[in-house]
Amino acid sequence: MNKSILLILVLFSYSSYCANEVEVKSEEDVGVKYANRCEVCKILATELQSRLEETGKSHDVIEIGYSLDDVQPKKKTKYQKSELRLIESLEGVCDKILEYNIHKERGDSTRFAKGMSQTFKTLHGLVDKGVKVDLGIPLELWDKPSAEITHMKTQCESLLEENEEAVEDWYWNHQGDTDLKLHLCTKHALQGTDDSCLYENLNTKGDKSEL
Repeated sequence: MNKSILLILVLFSYSSYCANEVEVKSEEDVGVKYANRCEVCKILATELQSRLEETGKSHDVIEIGYSLDDVQPKKKTKYQKSELRLIESLEGVCDKILEYNIHKERGDSTRFAKGMSQTFKTLHGLVDKGVKVDLGIPLELWDKPSAEITHMKTQCESLLEENEEAVEDWYWNHQGDTDLKLHLCTKHALQGTDDSCLYENLNTKGDKSEL
């Protein structure tokens, strides 16, 4: 075999091996740990519940349906029990994840939380005191969403699309008697897999009454 061809084959094999190695090391070895399905569902349910609570304060009555003339009045319904409220609550709900940060000082699902992490508070404090801190990225990018957060937004959108019927079922039939996390995550999105992250709380970890 021609030596130059053999060399190319060797280099190609080595490159493929390196690519596989990079793929294997794409999370833990480079300091990135993406959210698991339980963590994604927990935050999705939390944000959707929050949006529903906000929109649920409205006592407006809205008109629904279509009227071919001005004689036949449109149907009216309370906004609180309308499809419009659900649609508006779902719209852009996964975008709320971009308000989260990684708190790497925590080991469980509470590492995904709003507000600046203790680590970055310390680093910003050092910079404010004139200490040179080199993280390998510009200072103005420190507070931008991390790879884990932007990836979680994508995960959220996929999970929501897969479980849209479960959300609708809860909204119309179980909203008053079943917690959204339990209905969406435990009963549907996780389907019998580990849902322990749902019970992890900053103040009372492991207390299932906090679900």
